[in-house]
Amino acid sequence: MPALTVDLRELPWIRPLASDYAFQYARVAAFFAGDPSTPEAWRDTIARSQATPRQPEALSRALMAQLTRRQAPPQAVAAAQRLSQPDTRVIITGQQAGLFGGPLFTLLKALTAMKLASGVEAAHGVPVVPVFWIDAEDHDWPEVSGTTVLDADVAAVSVRAADVDGAGHEPIARLRFNESLAATLDHLAAALPVTEFTATTLEALRRAYAPGHGVADAFGRWLDTVLGPHGLVVYDSSDPATKPLASQVFTRECRAPGTTAALATQAGEALKAAGYHAQVTPQDGAVALFHLGQGRQAIRMQGGTVTIGDRTLTQQQLLDECQTHPQHFSPNVLLRPIVQDTLFPTICYVAGPNELAYLGQLRGIYEHFGIAMPLMYQRATATLVDSASLRFIRKHALPITAFQAQDERSLNDLLEAQLPPTVEAALTSAAARISDELEQLIRVVPQVDVTLEGTVRTTQGRLQHEMHTLHTKVIHAAKRKDETLRRQFQRTRALTFPLGHSQEREVGLVWFVNRYGDALVPRLLESLPLAMGQHHVLSI
Repeated sequence: MPALTVDLRELPWIRPLASDYAFQYARVAAFFAGDPSTPEAWRDTIARSQATPRQPEALSRALMAQLTRRQAPPQAVAAAQRLSQPDTRVIITGQQAGLFGGPLFTLLKALTAMKLASGVEAAHGVPVVPVFWIDAEDHDWPEVSGTTVLDADVAAVSVRAADVDGAGHEPIARLRFNESLAATLDHLAAALPVTEFTATTLEALRRAYAPGHGVADAFGRWLDTVLGPHGLVVYDSSDPATKPLASQVFTRECRAPGTTAALATQAGEALKAAGYHAQVTPQDGAVALFHLGQGRQAIRMQGGTVTIGDRTLTQQQLLDECQTHPQHFSPNVLLRPIVQDTLFPTICYVAGPNELAYLGQLRGIYEHFGIAMPLMYQRATATLVDSASLRFIRKHALPITAFQAQDERSLNDLLEAQLPPTVEAALTSAAARISDELEQLIRVVPQVDVTLEGTVRTTQGRLQHEMHTLHTKVIHAAKRKDETLRRQFQRTRALTFPLGHSQEREVGLVWFVNRYGDALVPRLLESLPLAMGQHHVLSI
């Protein structure tokens, strides 16, 4: 798998915290549990994780029920069975239930967790299972209801599911696809380029994304299809069977409302003082839980009075409900990792590079709940192109960021560099000579008439403009002469930065499955580098 490696610090969308985490961990050490680039950090985290009591058999039973219902592959089932053993550890990642698998970075997160799990198991002699957490209790329907694919001309095509009952109000896990999904799948089928894998890809998608299937459930079924055969365990976080295992977290949050928010705010201020930014700014006194009754509702507490929508109750009634009906509660962004690592024996969470900012606000919250904070590992970040595009990038020594802008500047620079040296030299020399001669004239004309200096300067400006226009016409002539170069540039730009966005954040997983078939995951598992701080341009 030929590749180019790009320093993450060269990518303009990467923030300083992510760069320092990869290259200068000591600067951010106060906010995290350990440096994942060192064996010592892994040994310490494994030991701390083993000291936290959990209920592995109950968790494994719930996972087995989920996988059985979704008819997951046997490799995923076997991995879930390993979680019933007390010594098994977990490397976990997660994402919202994006349509048809969401963007490419969903796959990159999962692959990073899978590769890390295999490597840590071999290096440290403990069984390690990779888990993907479906964030199924968010209610951001616009975020999860669409995806982007590239058509046969490499043009970006948006594919979006029609609104369903409860969209935008109910948690994603409560939403079910209706008959309109057939039209969405037809739109996808029309947009995808036809390959030898298209028929099987669409057949698998139609099994996972069928009318009546839940939005989160369909996402889980699709990940099971693509990644389950390689041992990934996909967990639906909305499962009521696992809520009792986290009820003590809900109770503690409601017993000391505002503590989680205050700790996050304190850490956010420390991050800003260190030159970074705070990702989450909670309201003072906020409860880091939602109530899942009439939709997804905030819980507000003032004194001993609790308000949920139009319902009022006492703090004790809320605490009782946490114990008797834990399925009524869902953690917010600050509490989700605490619930995650209460359920799972987590030793590492795989995060997006810029996701580290909010994770850096959680160390005190972990301590407050008595949960061992896991290591954080930056997911692999990559752009997948065909061999022709990779050759084009290499041949012209172009930085990957040259393709981000959606105007002609980078193309013009490239075409200008292709001009015969004699043409470019002649244009440069002519412009310089005209400028020099007119500067000399400006110095002497006042001896004849002082009012002529302005006229000469005007003439100079006009001639410089004409030379610039001539230069542009030469470049345009070069464009016409070398349409192949133009087409190669524009095609590579469409692949790497569709609509001006990085490929891994814009193009859907389904497009890559349609393009590469069953070879996609094994080849990436074999060849995708995991070193933090690097972006890889790969050709499969």
